[in-house]
Amino acid sequence: MLRGHEFIGVHEGWRGLVDGLFEPLGPREISGLLPRGGTIIGTTRTNPFRIDGGVERVLEQFRSAELDALVAIGGEDTLGVAARLHAEHEFPVVGVPKTIDNDLSATDYTFGFDTAVWIATEAIDRLHTTAESHNRVMVVEVMGRHTGWIAVMSGIAGGADVILIPEQPISIEEACDDIRRRHERGKDFSIVVVSEGYELDGIGDGDDVDQFGHVRLSERGVGAALAREIESRTGYETRVTVLGHTQRGGSPTPRDRVLATRYGLKAADLVEEGKFGRMAALRGDEIVDVALAEATAELKTVPREWYDVARAFFG
Repeated sequence: MLRGHEFIGVHEGWRGLVDGLFEPLGPREISGLLPRGGTIIGTTRTNPFRIDGGVERVLEQFRSAELDALVAIGGEDTLGVAARLHAEHEFPVVGVPKTIDNDLSATDYTFGFDTAVWIATEAIDRLHTTAESHNRVMVVEVMGRHTGWIAVMSGIAGGADVILIPEQPISIEEACDDIRRRHERGKDFSIVVVSEGYELDGIGDGDDVDQFGHVRLSERGVGAALAREIESRTGYETRVTVLGHTQRGGSPTPRDRVLATRYGLKAADLVEEGKFGRMAALRGDEIVDVALAEATAELKTVPREWYDVARAFFG
Protein backbone atom coordinates (compact mmCIF):
# COMPACT_ATOMS: atom_id res chain seq x y z
CA MET A 1 0.00 0.00 0.00
CA LEU A 2 1.21 3.52 -0.79
CA ARG A 3 -0.75 6.72 -0.17
CA GLY A 4 -3.80 4.60 0.53
CA HIS A 5 -3.75 2.86 -2.87
CA GLU A 6 -3.69 -0.83 -3.76
CA PHE A 7 -1.52 -1.97 -6.65
CA ILE A 8 -2.40 -4.60 -9.25
CA GLY A 9 0.06 -6.07 -11.74
CA VAL A 10 -1.13 -6.62 -15.31
CA HIS A 11 0.53 -9.72 -16.73
CA GLU A 12 1.92 -9.91 -20.30
CA GLY A 13 1.67 -6.21 -21.17
CA TRP A 14 -1.35 -5.09 -23.20
CA ARG A 15 -2.36 -8.73 -23.63
CA GLY A 16 -3.03 -8.79 -19.90
CA LEU A 17 -5.57 -6.00 -20.24
CA VAL A 18 -7.18 -7.69 -23.22
CA ASP A 19 -7.52 -11.00 -21.35
CA GLY A 20 -7.86 -9.75 -17.77
CA LEU A 21 -4.60 -11.19 -16.41
CA PHE A 22 -4.30 -9.41 -13.06
CA GLU A 23 -2.40 -10.11 -9.85
CA PRO A 24 -2.11 -8.10 -6.62
CA LEU A 25 1.33 -6.51 -6.14
CA GLY A 26 2.07 -6.05 -2.47
CA PRO A 27 5.28 -5.73 -0.45
CA ARG A 28 5.93 -9.47 -0.64
CA GLU A 29 5.65 -9.57 -4.45
CA ILE A 30 7.95 -6.61 -5.09
CA SER A 31 10.54 -7.29 -2.39
CA GLY A 32 14.09 -7.62 -3.72
CA LEU A 33 13.38 -6.30 -7.22
CA LEU A 34 16.15 -3.66 -7.42
CA PRO A 35 18.96 -6.03 -8.48
CA ARG A 36 16.74 -7.96 -10.91
CA GLY A 37 16.47 -7.26 -14.61
CA GLY A 38 13.46 -7.92 -16.80
CA THR A 39 9.96 -7.85 -15.38
CA ILE A 40 8.16 -10.10 -12.89
CA ILE A 41 4.81 -9.53 -14.62
CA GLY A 42 5.97 -10.40 -18.12
CA THR A 43 5.52 -8.66 -21.45
CA THR A 44 4.31 -9.44 -24.97
CA ARG A 45 4.29 -7.80 -28.39
CA THR A 46 0.51 -7.29 -28.18
CA ASN A 47 -1.22 -4.34 -29.79
CA PRO A 48 -4.92 -4.12 -28.82
CA PHE A 49 -5.56 -1.86 -31.81
CA ARG A 50 -4.58 -4.76 -34.11
CA ILE A 51 -6.87 -7.28 -32.40
CA ASP A 52 -10.53 -7.49 -33.37
CA GLY A 53 -12.38 -5.96 -30.43
CA GLY A 54 -9.12 -5.56 -28.53
CA VAL A 55 -9.59 -1.95 -27.45
CA GLU A 56 -13.14 -2.63 -26.24
CA ARG A 57 -11.87 -5.57 -24.19
CA VAL A 58 -9.13 -3.41 -22.65
CA LEU A 59 -11.68 -0.81 -21.58
CA GLU A 60 -14.11 -3.43 -20.28
CA GLN A 61 -11.48 -5.37 -18.30
CA PHE A 62 -10.24 -2.11 -16.79
CA ARG A 63 -13.76 -1.17 -15.67
CA SER A 64 -14.60 -4.65 -14.43
CA ALA A 65 -11.49 -4.76 -12.26
CA GLU A 66 -12.50 -1.38 -10.82
CA LEU A 67 -9.09 0.11 -11.53
CA ASP A 68 -8.51 3.83 -11.23
CA ALA A 69 -5.34 4.34 -13.26
CA LEU A 70 -2.77 2.45 -15.31
CA VAL A 71 1.01 2.92 -15.32
CA ALA A 72 2.35 1.75 -18.69
CA ILE A 73 6.07 0.90 -18.69
CA GLY A 74 7.80 0.44 -22.02
CA GLY A 75 9.07 1.91 -25.25
CA GLU A 76 7.59 3.46 -28.38
CA ASP A 77 5.08 0.67 -29.00
CA THR A 78 3.79 0.19 -25.45
CA LEU A 79 3.57 3.92 -24.83
CA GLY A 80 2.23 4.57 -28.32
CA VAL A 81 -0.78 2.41 -27.44
CA ALA A 82 -1.11 4.26 -24.13
CA ALA A 83 -1.04 7.63 -25.88
CA ARG A 84 -3.70 6.54 -28.37
CA LEU A 85 -5.96 5.10 -25.68
CA HIS A 86 -5.77 8.35 -23.75
CA ALA A 87 -6.37 10.50 -26.83
CA GLU A 88 -9.27 8.47 -28.18
CA HIS A 89 -10.90 7.18 -25.00
CA GLU A 90 -9.62 9.47 -22.21
CA PHE A 91 -8.02 6.38 -20.70
CA PRO A 92 -6.41 7.20 -17.29
CA VAL A 93 -2.84 6.23 -18.06
CA VAL A 94 0.64 7.57 -17.31
CA GLY A 95 3.86 6.36 -18.86
CA VAL A 96 7.34 5.33 -17.74
CA PRO A 97 10.06 5.18 -20.44
CA LYS A 98 11.68 1.75 -20.35
CA THR A 99 13.59 0.57 -23.43
CA ILE A 100 17.20 -0.39 -24.06
CA ASP A 101 17.09 1.46 -27.40
CA ASN A 102 16.91 4.92 -25.75
CA ASP A 103 14.83 6.06 -28.72
CA LEU A 104 11.94 7.84 -27.00
CA SER A 105 11.84 11.55 -27.71
CA ALA A 106 11.11 13.99 -24.87
CA THR A 107 13.43 12.21 -22.42
CA ASP A 108 17.21 12.29 -22.26
CA TYR A 109 17.46 8.65 -21.20
CA THR A 110 15.23 5.62 -20.83
CA PHE A 111 15.99 3.11 -18.12
CA GLY A 112 17.45 -0.16 -19.36
CA PHE A 113 19.70 1.64 -21.82
CA ASP A 114 22.65 2.11 -19.49
CA THR A 115 22.67 -1.59 -18.60
CA ALA A 116 22.58 -2.64 -22.26
CA VAL A 117 25.47 -0.30 -23.08
CA TRP A 118 27.47 -1.63 -20.14
CA ILE A 119 26.96 -5.25 -21.28
CA ALA A 120 27.88 -4.40 -24.89
CA THR A 121 30.95 -2.46 -23.76
CA GLU A 122 32.15 -5.35 -21.63
CA ALA A 123 31.75 -7.70 -24.60
CA ILE A 124 33.76 -5.36 -26.83
CA ASP A 125 36.48 -5.14 -24.16
CA ARG A 126 36.71 -8.94 -24.06
CA LEU A 127 36.79 -9.24 -27.85
CA HIS A 128 39.79 -6.91 -28.04
CA THR A 129 41.84 -9.71 -26.47
CA THR A 130 41.02 -12.40 -29.01
CA ALA A 131 41.05 -9.96 -31.94
CA GLU A 132 44.59 -8.83 -31.11
CA SER A 133 45.84 -12.34 -30.31
CA HIS A 134 44.63 -13.80 -33.62
CA ASN A 135 45.03 -10.72 -35.86
CA ARG A 136 41.36 -10.72 -36.72
CA VAL A 137 38.60 -8.28 -37.52
CA MET A 138 35.83 -8.80 -34.96
CA VAL A 139 32.31 -7.70 -35.90
CA VAL A 140 30.01 -7.13 -32.92
CA GLU A 141 26.27 -6.94 -33.68
CA VAL A 142 24.26 -5.09 -31.05
CA MET A 143 20.56 -4.30 -30.76
CA GLY A 144 19.01 -1.22 -32.31
CA ARG A 145 16.19 -1.39 -34.84
CA HIS A 146 15.91 2.17 -36.11
CA THR A 147 18.41 3.88 -33.85
CA GLY A 148 22.06 3.24 -33.10
CA TRP A 149 22.36 4.54 -29.55
CA ILE A 150 23.68 1.26 -28.13
CA ALA A 151 26.16 0.86 -30.98
CA VAL A 152 27.47 4.42 -30.71
CA MET A 153 27.75 4.54 -26.92
CA SER A 154 29.26 1.08 -26.47
CA GLY A 155 31.47 1.59 -29.52
CA ILE A 156 32.92 4.81 -28.13
CA ALA A 157 33.32 3.33 -24.65
CA GLY A 158 34.86 0.12 -25.99
CA GLY A 159 37.24 1.77 -28.44
CA ALA A 160 35.63 0.38 -31.60
CA ASP A 161 37.45 1.14 -34.84
CA VAL A 162 34.31 1.34 -37.01
CA ILE A 163 30.66 1.83 -35.98
CA LEU A 164 27.75 1.27 -38.36
CA ILE A 165 24.27 2.56 -37.46
CA PRO A 166 20.99 3.13 -39.35
CA GLU A 167 20.92 6.94 -38.94
CA GLN A 168 24.37 7.76 -40.29
CA PRO A 169 25.07 5.08 -42.88
CA ILE A 170 28.54 4.74 -44.31
CA SER A 171 29.24 2.25 -47.06
CA ILE A 172 30.95 -1.06 -46.46
CA GLU A 173 33.80 0.12 -48.66
CA GLU A 174 34.32 3.15 -46.42
CA ALA A 175 34.42 0.84 -43.42
CA CYS A 176 36.92 -1.41 -45.19
CA ASP A 177 39.08 1.62 -46.01
CA ASP A 178 39.21 2.50 -42.31
CA ILE A 179 40.26 -1.06 -41.50
CA ARG A 180 42.91 -1.09 -44.24
CA ARG A 181 44.40 2.15 -42.90
CA ARG A 182 44.76 0.53 -39.48
CA HIS A 183 46.62 -2.39 -40.99
CA GLU A 184 48.87 -0.06 -42.95
CA ARG A 185 49.83 1.58 -39.64
CA GLY A 186 50.73 -1.80 -38.16
CA LYS A 187 47.44 -2.53 -36.39
CA ASP A 188 46.64 -6.13 -37.30
CA PHE A 189 43.20 -6.27 -35.68
CA SER A 190 40.01 -4.19 -35.72
CA ILE A 191 36.71 -4.03 -33.83
CA VAL A 192 33.59 -3.22 -35.84
CA VAL A 193 30.32 -2.52 -34.03
CA VAL A 194 27.12 -2.71 -36.09
CA SER A 195 23.54 -2.02 -35.09
CA GLU A 196 21.12 -4.79 -36.08
CA GLY A 197 19.03 -2.28 -38.05
CA TYR A 198 21.91 -1.12 -40.25
CA GLU A 199 20.88 -1.28 -43.91
CA LEU A 200 23.21 -3.61 -45.75
CA ASP A 201 22.85 -4.18 -49.50
CA GLY A 202 21.51 -7.63 -50.23
CA ILE A 203 19.94 -8.10 -46.81
CA GLY A 204 16.16 -8.11 -47.08
CA ASP A 205 13.75 -7.43 -44.24
CA GLY A 206 11.58 -10.48 -44.81
CA ASP A 207 7.84 -10.78 -44.25
CA ASP A 208 7.75 -11.76 -40.57
CA VAL A 209 6.32 -8.76 -38.71
CA ASP A 210 4.81 -8.32 -35.26
CA GLN A 211 1.53 -6.60 -34.28
CA PHE A 212 3.22 -3.21 -34.37
CA GLY A 213 4.35 -3.72 -37.96
CA HIS A 214 8.01 -4.22 -37.06
CA VAL A 215 10.10 -6.72 -38.99
CA ARG A 216 11.74 -9.29 -36.75
CA LEU A 217 15.46 -8.55 -37.02
CA SER A 218 16.79 -11.69 -35.35
CA GLU A 219 16.94 -13.55 -38.66
CA ARG A 220 18.44 -10.75 -40.79
CA GLY A 221 21.97 -11.66 -39.79
CA VAL A 222 23.44 -8.25 -40.59
CA GLY A 223 26.54 -8.96 -38.48
CA ALA A 224 27.34 -12.21 -40.29
CA ALA A 225 26.72 -10.64 -43.70
CA LEU A 226 28.94 -7.68 -42.83
CA ALA A 227 31.72 -10.00 -41.67
CA ARG A 228 31.62 -11.90 -44.97
CA GLU A 229 31.80 -8.65 -46.93
CA ILE A 230 34.74 -7.32 -44.92
CA GLU A 231 36.72 -10.56 -45.29
CA SER A 232 36.06 -10.84 -49.02
CA ARG A 233 37.00 -7.20 -49.69
CA THR A 234 40.04 -6.91 -47.43
CA GLY A 235 41.32 -10.47 -47.15
CA TYR A 236 41.52 -10.10 -43.37
CA GLU A 237 40.16 -12.98 -41.30
CA THR A 238 36.86 -11.79 -39.83
CA ARG A 239 34.60 -13.20 -37.13
CA VAL A 240 31.20 -12.10 -35.84
CA THR A 241 29.67 -12.02 -32.35
CA VAL A 242 25.93 -11.40 -32.04
CA LEU A 243 25.13 -10.20 -28.53
CA GLY A 244 21.37 -10.52 -29.02
CA HIS A 245 19.28 -10.86 -25.89
CA THR A 246 22.37 -10.91 -23.67
CA GLN A 247 21.97 -7.14 -23.71
CA ARG A 248 18.50 -7.40 -22.17
CA GLY A 249 19.32 -9.60 -19.20
CA GLY A 250 21.25 -9.67 -15.98
CA SER A 251 21.41 -7.27 -13.09
CA PRO A 252 20.80 -3.58 -13.93
CA THR A 253 23.47 -0.94 -13.42
CA PRO A 254 23.22 1.44 -10.44
CA ARG A 255 22.32 4.28 -12.82
CA ASP A 256 19.37 2.30 -14.19
CA ARG A 257 18.21 1.32 -10.71
CA VAL A 258 18.19 4.93 -9.53
CA LEU A 259 16.57 6.20 -12.73
CA ALA A 260 13.81 3.57 -12.61
CA THR A 261 13.13 4.44 -8.97
CA ARG A 262 12.86 8.14 -9.74
CA TYR A 263 10.58 7.46 -12.71
CA GLY A 264 8.35 5.26 -10.58
CA LEU A 265 7.94 7.92 -7.92
CA LYS A 266 7.11 10.50 -10.59
CA ALA A 267 4.51 8.17 -12.12
CA ALA A 268 2.91 7.78 -8.68
CA ASP A 269 2.80 11.57 -8.35
CA LEU A 270 1.12 11.90 -11.76
CA VAL A 271 -1.55 9.35 -10.82
CA GLU A 272 -2.14 11.06 -7.47
CA GLU A 273 -2.54 14.41 -9.22
CA GLY A 274 -4.77 12.99 -11.95
CA LYS A 275 -2.35 14.12 -14.66
CA PHE A 276 -3.12 11.39 -17.16
CA GLY A 277 -1.74 11.18 -20.67
CA ARG A 278 1.68 12.18 -19.30
CA MET A 279 5.04 10.41 -19.09
CA ALA A 280 7.87 10.67 -16.57
CA ALA A 281 10.99 11.98 -18.31
CA LEU A 282 14.58 12.98 -17.59
CA ARG A 283 15.70 16.48 -18.59
CA GLY A 284 19.27 17.12 -17.52
CA ASP A 285 19.22 15.73 -13.99
CA GLU A 286 15.60 16.64 -13.30
CA ILE A 287 12.61 14.30 -13.50
CA VAL A 288 9.73 16.08 -15.24
CA ASP A 289 6.51 15.05 -16.97
CA VAL A 290 5.79 15.37 -20.67
CA ALA A 291 2.81 14.51 -22.87
CA LEU A 292 2.69 10.88 -24.01
CA ALA A 293 1.76 12.16 -27.45
CA GLU A 294 4.96 14.22 -27.56
CA ALA A 295 7.10 11.36 -26.27
CA THR A 296 5.87 8.94 -28.94
CA ALA A 297 5.47 11.33 -31.88
CA GLU A 298 8.86 10.47 -33.35
CA LEU A 299 11.93 8.40 -32.57
CA LYS A 300 14.95 10.00 -30.96
CA THR A 301 17.71 9.12 -33.39
CA VAL A 302 21.47 9.51 -33.03
CA PRO A 303 22.33 13.04 -34.22
CA ARG A 304 25.27 13.77 -36.49
CA GLU A 305 27.33 15.39 -33.74
CA TRP A 306 27.22 12.22 -31.63
CA TYR A 307 28.30 10.09 -34.57
CA ASP A 308 31.11 12.54 -35.31
CA VAL A 309 32.47 11.87 -31.81
CA ALA A 310 32.60 8.17 -32.62
CA ARG A 311 33.95 8.66 -36.14
CA ALA A 312 36.84 10.77 -34.91
CA PHE A 313 38.50 7.52 -33.79
CA PHE A 314 37.75 5.35 -36.85
CA GLY A 315 40.61 3.71 -38.61
